[in-house]
Amino acid sequence: MFPKKGNTFPSRQDYARGVAAALQQELGSTHQAVKTLIKWTDANERTAKNWLSGASGPRGEYLVRLVMHSDQVLAYFLLICQRDGLAGVIALPAIRNELASALESIDRCLSLNNDDGDDERNPLKT
Repeated sequence: MFPKKGNTFPSRQDYARGVAAALQQELGSTHQAVKTLIKWTDANERTAKNWLSGASGPRGEYLVRLVMHSDQVLAYFLLICQRDGLAGVIALPAIRNELASALESIDRCLSLNNDDGDDERNPLKT
């Protein structure tokens, strides 16, 4: 038997609003967002609109399909499961890509500076 810790799971309304906020942050609230939700989940249009508006939240397999595609929904799901410490792991690939892009920009700048032919006056030259 598990010890009772109290009811910390959000109400249905809070859950629906939380998923809607996550979806809107990632997709916006346009008709294109509805189309994307349909593509991701195979849900019907009315269901996707309800998720996006916060009128209802996804259940079961739909939630799993959303989590497969949406980092924002995954982060919200981990938060309501009180596992939000894992949410930082989600961001690592994006952070890595940003760092790689920044390094490429630095390398391009260094390459441009080295092409000037005046290596003695270039403080970045190693």
